[in-house]
Amino acid sequence: MAEQAQEAGADRSTEDPYLAEAAETAEAAGDRDGPPARRARPVRTRAGRGRGRIAATVSVFGELLITAGVVLALFVVYSLWWTNVIANRAAERQSDEVRDTWAADRTEPGERGPGERNLRNGIGFLHVPAMTDDDILVTKGTDTDHLNKGVAGYYTKPVKSALPWDRSGNFSLAAHRDGHGAKFHDIHKIEEGDPIVFETEHTWYVYTVYAILPETSKYNVDVLDAVPEESGKTERGRYITLTTCTPVYTSKHRYIVWGELERTERVDGDRTPPEELR
Repeated sequence: MAEQAQEAGADRSTEDPYLAEAAETAEAAGDRDGPPARRARPVRTRAGRGRGRIAATVSVFGELLITAGVVLALFVVYSLWWTNVIANRAAERQSDEVRDTWAADRTEPGERGPGERNLRNGIGFLHVPAMTDDDILVTKGTDTDHLNKGVAGYYTKPVKSALPWDRSGNFSLAAHRDGHGAKFHDIHKIEEGDPIVFETEHTWYVYTVYAILPETSKYNVDVLDAVPEESGKTERGRYITLTTCTPVYTSKHRYIVWGELERTERVDGDRTPPEELR
């Protein structure tokens, strides 16, 4: 009888809902006190790692492109704007020195020989109304470092230039078309029949454009000859030749303008320009 009572009590305890709930609560508490269950970690496949490396590489390459673009933009600004500022300032100072020297000179034309002319800082100023309103200082030499000072230079090689006061020859000049003053930037605006005036201490030399060569090899030195036959001339005279690079922003070819002396005028006390410049 006692054994049956115990079995009956056991059966009632397992069937009692309160006892069952307590058992479940205890079992849950035991789970919390035990070690936490490990969470499953995502497995990185080889393809996933490859995509990560590609993304990192693309990001670095993009940053390099942006940096290169900024550097290139700064270089363009320097080449096409800042070099003009520096060159024009230098040319203005040198031009002022030339004009100050002329103002202090009390000699008359012919009182000194050609070797005694005031040529150290420049021989005079080029005026080309169709191309620019500036008066362009002309000095000796056409090397790059020389032209970088914002001036035009007359050739000493490979063909030696004549000078305006010589009885005959070709007064041949060069200047930059972009950067470093870009004095001949708008040379393409010159047309046949336009005036070119060269100003010296005592004389205005007035030329007229008679031929233009829009493109020729940079090695073509025949355009500088005393008689520039490529321009159509066959006899000695008093010519002027302007040369610069073309197309703009390159130095692949040369642009040529030829003029011939029409007349000279003596500079008066007020330095009144000839009618072509008024």
